[in-house]
Amino acid sequence: MTFNEQELVAGCKRRDRTAQKQLYDVFGGKLFAICLRYTKNKIDAEDVLQEAFIKIYEHIGSFRSDSPVEYWMRSVVVNTALNHLRQQKHWKELGDLETYEAGLADGNVTLADFQHQQLLEIVQELPTGCRTIFNLYAIEGFQHNEIAEKLGISEGTSKSQYARARSLLQQKLNRENRLDNETIRKK
Repeated sequence: MTFNEQELVAGCKRRDRTAQKQLYDVFGGKLFAICLRYTKNKIDAEDVLQEAFIKIYEHIGSFRSDSPVEYWMRSVVVNTALNHLRQQKHWKELGDLETYEAGLADGNVTLADFQHQQLLEIVQELPTGCRTIFNLYAIEGFQHNEIAEKLGISEGTSKSQYARARSLLQQKLNRENRLDNETIRKK
């Protein structure tokens, strides 16, 4: 689908329903994938996406066109997902794990051994705090001091949760790889 970003944004600023639908059609899938990374299931991801698009439509007038609209929309989606997580009772699971070992579990498993859907499911299985910080640091590219400020936690908590997420992911990837290898050997 071809579109002119400036015309699309201008249409959305005028609250043109056709432009709003086209904006959703162009970016909805990518933004839904972001929502899935922060939530544990599709229903929550759909709720976050819907809430994010409401915010996008309401605040598109504040978009300054100095970067692609997709970057601005991603920011809205991430912030909406974080607000959704804050409303969850288990959000306060985040704890400072200063004694936590930052090393990864042993193994030679690489991400190339897994399909995108498998990786998404493994990330979704992480505890909320680990999953959130992993997404913010490893995928969105925020630094630990920025994450700490964004989430109202200490920088040490951000670092320890990220280390815990990496370790848990490595363990899960090793376990999944072993299961896949056992299945192959049985055939």
